Amino acid sequence: MATVLSVSGSPSASSRTHRLLRHLDRRLTAQGHEVTPLDVRTVPAEALLGADFAHPAIVEAAELFARADGVVIATPVYKAAYSGVLKALLDLLPQYALTGKTVLPLATGGTTAHVLAIDYALRPVLNSMGAAHIVQGWFTLDKDITVHEDGTLSVASLTDEALTQVVDQFSTALGRTPLLAAAS
Repeated sequence: MATVLSVSGSPSASSRTHRLLRHLDRRLTAQGHEVTPLDVRTVPAEALLGADFAHPAIVEAAELFARADGVVIATPVYKAAYSGVLKALLDLLPQYALTGKTVLPLATGGTTAHVLAIDYALRPVLNSMGAAHIVQGWFTLDKDITVHEDGTLSVASLTDEALTQVVDQFSTALGRTPLLAAAS
């Protein structure tokens, strides 16, 4: 069983990005991985914006990254880049916080004009932080994610199939064959 750190880079608890990530966490858990969620929005703003490397929340986040075998990073795309709160956290982590780790980058956005944000904005940062393997990421259009009144989430079928595939590839890269692949 691999330990996966699931990082939501959304500044909003009710965002589609956050909800989609937690939906994917359940798949990884069902595959036998231990998933630890980290919502960057819960890290105190004064620690992030003040670059307080010694703040307990920053120290704890760095420890979570250090303990993880793999990291899923999800972010909404704003102005062709990943979120500012995610950038602030990544800037405060040790330079090689991703050394030896498998990473799955995910992004959401309102238009296909931002589809390359993973490859041109996020992937270079993850690579510079020493990620051993950055698997194929996925960009999901906001319109393909529906949050119902009861809080449940549904994902457009083609998008759901694609997300299932990238999550299963990530799981395989962690050294564990996806148990749910045949059942899906």
